[in-house]
Amino acid sequence: MSETAVEKQARRVREFRQREARILEAALALFLQHGEDRVTVEMIADHVGIGKGTIYKHFKTKAEIYLRLMLDYEQEMADLFLSPHIAEDKEALSREYFRFRMQQPEKYLLFNRLEDKLVKTNALPDMIEELHAFRARNLESLSDLIRSRVDEGHLEDVPAYFHYCASWAFVHGAAVLYQSGFFQDVIEDKDEFFNFLMDIGVRMGNRGQRGRRLDPFSDSAAEQVTPDD
Repeated sequence: MSETAVEKQARRVREFRQREARILEAALALFLQHGEDRVTVEMIADHVGIGKGTIYKHFKTKAEIYLRLMLDYEQEMADLFLSPHIAEDKEALSREYFRFRMQQPEKYLLFNRLEDKLVKTNALPDMIEELHAFRARNLESLSDLIRSRVDEGHLEDVPAYFHYCASWAFVHGAAVLYQSGFFQDVIEDKDEFFNFLMDIGVRMGNRGQRGRRLDPFSDSAAEQVTPDD
């Protein structure tokens, strides 16, 4: 039985989306392997097994591919915050956040680098605005989760952005460390080191972790001082 016009259109849309997903997957793999500046549209087309012209049916420029990958990354983060697992167990948030960011540190650093380039060149400002709006919504979702943990007495009672900015700084430093040629040789057990980092990250910001700022002349401070014999 031949396809109806509606079925044919639905098939074409499905095939278009599947091909677009393959293009994005191939582009990301090539960017990570060779660096974004060395990857051409022809290389992406060859990797997918299609003509260069077909790429332009989906994306007008390589910058558009960059931003689509970054938007998809933010969508993955949004899905994490909205997952039933996190809703039921807010203590899992920190661990899942670090796992998400650090499962591919080179991917995180790629997107961080690309965003700097795109903002400086003012490429595709509408898509950059969309990316930033998406991220703002993610940060609001993250802030809601953090505030609930503060209210429950698990996290330090400071503004939510203290917590997520500290987490970002920790993850960014860890990702840079993973890319360091020197420290690649120093860190012999990378899997165990990753778990060690994640354990630190999960505890970061917990209530009581900063210690108390005591008056040196108070009784509490005196109790912690052991006099010399």
